[in-house]
Amino acid sequence: MEYVRLGSTGMKVSRICLGMMSYGDPTRWGEWVLDEAGAEPIARHAAEAGVTFFDTADGYSGGRSEEITGRLLRAIFPSRDDYVLATKVFLPTGEGVNDRGLSRKHITSAIDGSLRRLGVDHVDLYQIHRWDPETPIEETMLALHDAVRAGKALYIGASSMNAWQFAKAQHVAEVNGWTRFVTMQNHYNLLYREDEREMIPLCADQGVGLIPWSPLARGLLARAGSDEASVRAESDSQRIEALYSDVENNRLILDRVAQVAREREVTAAQVALSWVLRQPGVSAPIVGATKAGHVDDAVAAADLALTDKELAFLAEPYRPRVVIH
Repeated sequence: MEYVRLGSTGMKVSRICLGMMSYGDPTRWGEWVLDEAGAEPIARHAAEAGVTFFDTADGYSGGRSEEITGRLLRAIFPSRDDYVLATKVFLPTGEGVNDRGLSRKHITSAIDGSLRRLGVDHVDLYQIHRWDPETPIEETMLALHDAVRAGKALYIGASSMNAWQFAKAQHVAEVNGWTRFVTMQNHYNLLYREDEREMIPLCADQGVGLIPWSPLARGLLARAGSDEASVRAESDSQRIEALYSDVENNRLILDRVAQVAREREVTAAQVALSWVLRQPGVSAPIVGATKAGHVDDAVAAADLALTDKELAFLAEPYRPRVVIH
């Protein structure tokens, strides 16, 4: 496993981040979600393969994902210093009107709730899950800065939003001497590349590390060349159709992924992940895994060096999509 600096920080992470959204409460989030017993061997397998970077959120399975993540990492790793732990704030954590969003009130409460569920005294990366149009960005950035000053988070990051919003947040932090975002967790894969217009160039200019979510397009890219459906695809079909609605263009890209996979004698998942890993500014894509083989594919992708010709071949059919955050 290769380890790289997270953006321009001094902290190093594995090239693959294990997304923990797949672990939680299947009765609340769908039958594709694994409970703790099902998650344990996969998380352990990832750690044995060299994965040290793990991402979750307080809104996943109503907080259950954080609880499972915390227990598993404490059981797997000898020391808290041996892994990098990331979580997120924004999604509802209760029924109250202030149990969501990015207000100072919610962030102050949410970080404490996350630390309690995770069973740690700090997270390495605390991220805003989305942009909050109802809260002044100055309020959000100061609350995040205070969480860092209090030692509850070492770094802060952001997730899917418009480039102008991210630039505004960074500017507010800079002019006030507050903590700036060091990562962008954006939606990025061979079937959705709209951030190449503005967000990715902005992050490259500012030294912000990219940790893309859904690098396999909810599994569509992993199934390129196969008619086999997954439990996730069947239960999450409406969301998948909304994110990747250009079926005709999808097919062209998937056919090329399958072709490269056949020629290389590797899986489609390895090809699609390798493409993401070799894009400028990408520190570590966030990969969900509900089988040990998913981890193996991700680790193998980090070592799969596609040629410039193959990278261009995979990218060439893409046509612009509707922007979705």
